[in-house]
Parts: sequence; structure tokens; C-alpha cells
Amino acid sequence: MEDIDKKDAAGTAVTGKAAGGGNDNKKSGDNGSRLRIVVIVLAVIAVVLAAVFAYVWVDRQKMIDDLTVDKENLTQELMALQDEYAVLSSDNDSLNVQLDREREKVDQLLERIKQTDAANRSKIRQYEKELGTLRSIMKHYIFQIDSLNTLNMELRKDAEQARQEARQSKERYEELSKTTDEYAKLVEQGSEIKGRGVTLYGINASNKDTDRSSRIKKLRTCLSLVENSIAPRGPVTVYVRIKGPDGILMTSNPQNIFEVGGEQLVYTESREVDYQGDEVEVCVYYAVDQKLVKGVYTVEAYTASGLLGTGDLLLK
Repeated sequence: MEDIDKKDAAGTAVTGKAAGGGNDNKKSGDNGSRLRIVVIVLAVIAVVLAAVFAYVWVDRQKMIDDLTVDKENLTQELMALQDEYAVLSSDNDSLNVQLDREREKVDQLLERIKQTDAANRSKIRQYEKELGTLRSIMKHYIFQIDSLNTLNMELRKDAEQARQEARQSKERYEELSKTTDEYAKLVEQGSEIKGRGVTLYGINASNKDTDRSSRIKKLRTCLSLVENSIAPRGPVTVYVRIKGPDGILMTSNPQNIFEVGGEQLVYTESREVDYQGDEVEVCVYYAVDQKLVKGVYTVEAYTASGLLGTGDLLLK
């Protein structure tokens, strides 16, 4: 019996050791799995961080390249402005002193730009604003110099130029009137809206009519849409095109475009009116943002269907 008990005890001991060894192996396997998971997670995080850093670096490099181009363009523009200032001259000593002061400002700004890192966005934008200011000041001086140098010549030429422009304007008006009369005969029985009495006025700061170019703040175009009992009722847009003595169209926005007769035209200003077949008076205002010169100004009035009429204004 003792021998049997000893064997049983020995067998139990061996079985216990075997079981203990199995638990150790299992724990070791679990630890290895956790370690592999940690390594994989860290690798993924490293890849993501590398991708983020690469994106940030590329984006910053692109921004620096763009700012470098901006700096180069700004430098070229300022050098061009420097050349323009260099050729400005006047017989007026006071004006020459002011020109020298502005030339010095241009030189200083150019030197600051050259010494500034292209990546300094705020400085580059600041210098762009300063360049715009210097350019505006130069335009003012150009106007002053031209006024001083050409005043006498302009006074002599004004009368003849005005007479010539008036003749040309009258010829254009007569030609357009003839065309309008012929067209009116064709559309008399039609439904197209017709205009008459197109007139251009100058308005001063007190909202009074004036023909003095230096006092004008607005230009007003007035006309009448003629009665037409069979014309379509509803909103109608009237477009006006105002041209200066040099023939250049005046407009508040180059994107002001309308289509007439299959052709796209830029207009000065427009206004929508409710047309119900009765005669309607329409006035369209254009705010002048620059000093007007003397001479004859012409205006053309349109709807999308065609020309309504023309008029002109002689400014003194």
C-alpha cells in the first residue's frame, strides 16, 4: 500500500509540473502577441506622422515658392516705377522737390524688399500696399506735370477740337437718326420697343445740371420708351454706353456686358423698368470716379433688342 501511495504522489507531482509548464508557455505567447501589436501600432503611427510631416513640408515649400515669385514680381514692378519716376520733370521747383522725395521713397522701398526674406508674407503684402500708394502718387504728379506743361496748348486746341468733335458727333447722330428712321418704318407694326429723346446731362455735387467738366460728379442719361400697344409687357433693361472725347467707353465695371444683335457689348450703366405698353421716361445715372476733360461726350442707349438712340454733351 505504501508503494502504491508513493507512486500516486509521484505521479501527481509530475502532472502538476507539466501543468505549470503549460501555463508559462501560454503567458509567454500572450506577451509576444501584445508586443507585436504594439510594434505594428507604433509603425502605423510613424508612417502617419511621416506623411503629415511630408505634406506640411511640401505645402510650406509651395507657399515659399509662391512668395518668392511675388517678391520677384514686386521687385520688377518697383524697378519699373523707379524708371518712370526718373523721367518725370517739371519747371516748378516745388514740384521737383516733391518728386525727389518720392524717388527717395521708391529707392528705400526697393532696398527693403531686397533685404526681406520672401517667406515673410506680412512684409511682402505690406510692401505691395506701399507700392500701390507710390504708384497712385506718381499718377497724381503725372497729371500735375501734364496740366502745367500743356495748359496753354490745350486752351488753343480746345475750341477747334470741340468744333471738330461736334461735327463728328452731328454726323454720327444724323447717320444714326437716318438708320433709326428707316428701322422705325420696319418695326412700326412690330412689337419691338423704340426709344426717343436720348439726352446726356452733367450733374454736380448739388445734383444740379452743369456743363463744367471740373464740377461733374455724375452723368445722367434720359430717354423715353415709346408707346407700343403690341409690345410685350414686363421688365425691360435699358443699357447706356457713354464715351469720352477720346472715344474710350466709360464704365464702372469691365464685366458689364450685354448682348444685342448677336454681338456682346460692354455698357456703362443699366436700369430695369416695368414697361406696360405706355410711354415711359427712363433716366440712368453713372457716378464719375475721375476728373473729366473738356470735349464732346456721346451716349448710346440700348435694350437687348437693339439701339434706342444716341445723344451728346459738350463739356467746357
